[in-house]
Amino acid sequence: MAKKVRSVHECSECGYSSPKWLGRCPECGSWGSMEERTVGESGGAARAAVSGAAPAGLTPTSPAVPIGKIVASQATSISTGIGELDRVLGNGIVPGSVVLMAGEPGVGKSTLLLEVASRWASMKEGDGTRTALYVTAEESAGQVRLRAERTAAVKDTLYLAAESNLDVVFGHVNQVKPSLLIVDSVQTMHAAGVEGVAGGVAQSRAVTAALTTLAKTSGIPILLVGHVTKDGNVAGPRVLEHLVDVVLNFEGDRHSSLRMLRGIKNRFGATDEVGCFEQQSDGIKEVPDPSGLFLSHRGSTPDGTAVTVAMDGVRPLLAEVQSLLVDAPSKNPRRVVTGLDANRVPMVLAVLSARAGRQTQGKDAYVATVGGMKVGEPATDLAVALATASALAKKPLPDKTVVLGEVGLAGEIRRVPNVDRRLAEAERLGYEKAVIPGGSGIKQTSLRVIEASTLAEALAAVSL
Repeated sequence: MAKKVRSVHECSECGYSSPKWLGRCPECGSWGSMEERTVGESGGAARAAVSGAAPAGLTPTSPAVPIGKIVASQATSISTGIGELDRVLGNGIVPGSVVLMAGEPGVGKSTLLLEVASRWASMKEGDGTRTALYVTAEESAGQVRLRAERTAAVKDTLYLAAESNLDVVFGHVNQVKPSLLIVDSVQTMHAAGVEGVAGGVAQSRAVTAALTTLAKTSGIPILLVGHVTKDGNVAGPRVLEHLVDVVLNFEGDRHSSLRMLRGIKNRFGATDEVGCFEQQSDGIKEVPDPSGLFLSHRGSTPDGTAVTVAMDGVRPLLAEVQSLLVDAPSKNPRRVVTGLDANRVPMVLAVLSARAGRQTQGKDAYVATVGGMKVGEPATDLAVALATASALAKKPLPDKTVVLGEVGLAGEIRRVPNVDRRLAEAERLGYEKAVIPGGSGIKQTSLRVIEASTLAEALAAVSL
């Protein structure tokens, strides 16, 4: 009996299906996301279950085995040659895994992955050298070669192909037999036999699915470059992030050389690690000590500044907070905030006026971090308060002093997590004194620690 064929309309965003086309998905509210596809009706397990009969099922090609007999060495990470990238991936890249790296245009995704391919091609593997294949669908081979010369990434075992046809890319893989494949980018690749233009929902999903199958069957790790929308999300259907094993976000300010690599999804490790890089004229260089980068310009401590220790994931980073107050020319003083939470800074200034007697009314306040660093956690509240008090008094804080703590509306200093790790980072960089919330329970440190329960006590601890 011939198998019956029917068509359904499926949402590319959430997977909701409907027997007829809908302009808007009733499940997730997306417009124009319903796509028609055909499905076959057969007398399989589902129909048998509906009729009440015992489903027969199909004979599996490989039987299920006890979990203790599965070889785990296939999931062992391999170093990429870049320590900051290995940190975010979870000690390296796993053979057969697919990594999607997303980021805004011009942030340096292609430059970073070209450096990854160069480092990979320079490392030995067994009796030979690793081979990397870099496929670009956005630039010509000459453009990539010029960038490789500028960043010293030209290697004999680094192969380059300018191709947008997925079938031809598979042909290159069969010829070169690389141990690492980089595709730049997945939204510009085109799969033959699939309707739609490159970058569309159907094409992006088909290209990613085919590359994922290639990685799983061959064991070749694949790095994909992905575009982002104006909201910062990966462009294309949400299914792309479900198909791949790791999703990374490469971010940075156009006006700053600092670049941060964050993990959004990672099947082989944690997603709270952060990699730091710096954009230079000869490429992107990793920054193993970002705290030193943020504080490298510091000499004598000026007034209106305070140093705190922020946590970016599980990584402690020293950050400098600066505050400047000037007489407001109008009746409505300005509050300009850069690199900090724009809602918390005015609150801290209000608490400083109401609970500690440091009047900020009638003055324009400019509060910012330096070095392009962005901090959003409440642990920087005390640094904002002391930097502002220092600016009002025109008196600097004591040298080699770090401050951290959350400021409450009643003027109390609340405890923050990971105090021991923060103080260890400050001690490593040569700081000698720390003002922290009372009752933090410090285990062991050589710093001179002053615990303050209120904002007034913290001000007295730094003689303000």
